[in-house]
Amino acid sequence: MVAPVFDLLKAELPLQEESFFISPSKRTGLVLVDINNGFCTPGAGNLAPREPNKQISRMVDESVRLARIFSKKKWPMLAFLDTHHPNKPELPYPPHCIAGSGEENLVPALQWLEKDPNVTIQRKDCINGFIGCIQNDGTNTFVDWVKANMVQAILVVGICTDICVFDFVAATLSARNCGLLPPLKDVAVYSNGCATFDFPSSIAQSIKGSNPHPQETMHHMGLYFAKLRGAKIVKEVSVPN
Repeated sequence: MVAPVFDLLKAELPLQEESFFISPSKRTGLVLVDINNGFCTPGAGNLAPREPNKQISRMVDESVRLARIFSKKKWPMLAFLDTHHPNKPELPYPPHCIAGSGEENLVPALQWLEKDPNVTIQRKDCINGFIGCIQNDGTNTFVDWVKANMVQAILVVGICTDICVFDFVAATLSARNCGLLPPLKDVAVYSNGCATFDFPSSIAQSIKGSNPHPQETMHHMGLYFAKLRGAKIVKEVSVPN
């Protein structure tokens, strides 16, 4: 039944994707959302996959590929890392990515980003990365990054498509529309560079208070709502030689 229902959803809510060419004439930045162990490495924590997951593995591989290209060309990158303190829960989710646990760190394939001079690492303690960038003095790390690097377009990858990725994209689009992010114009979400978790109804029904979260459906919905907010959803990314 799962496949026909998902096919019906895609037919009723089609997602038109486009190609994304990183033009030398338009300064583009790469934003990596929460590609850390606590969400991506099998068995790493409460919100990590229990076993290798195809969608998550594809997201990591594509994010690594793009990060290598951006690093080689010395283009700006910003990496969010979900990081929490044990006495500050993030309901309704169980404890995850606790500081010092190792869950809050980049997956092994991306740990080299920590030493890349083109990368800004931003740890956040909330779902919405835009909010997580607000500092005690009122400044915003993401806003400052956009302005300092004269970023005109961002390409977003990461996890979870329908949660942290979507919240960040929606907030960024609102800030752009209000004139808070000059010179940013375009926000693109790379579908193959994003992923979410799988919690089918067959399991959720046996756990009191749990909500089903079918992976393919929620991934599609996250992308669909991002597009409704004004993001470009891209199926392929090409770069100049």
